[in-house]
Amino acid sequence: MKNELDPTKLLAAYEVVMQKGTETELGKIYQGVEAVSDYDGYNVFLRGIGVEVHIGFHNTYNIKYDQLHIRDSFCKNRCISL
Repeated sequence: MKNELDPTKLLAAYEVVMQKGTETELGKIYQGVEAVSDYDGYNVFLRGIGVEVHIGFHNTYNIKYDQLHIRDSFCKNRCISL
């Protein structure tokens, strides 16, 4: 998978989780994706099992993952299609 995720779609997925999700200790969770924000809202995170996407200021993002196929599945099936 190329590093071609659209930060706008990532932020839209974050908003869906925040609107439709149920409360967690740190944020909200919806369809297996947890959305979390830092205290000032400049950094948001989408988390799933083995994957974390950090969306930062100026639409930058970073993906941390345990295994490549988990990252690809998360980004294809969760981040984009919520």
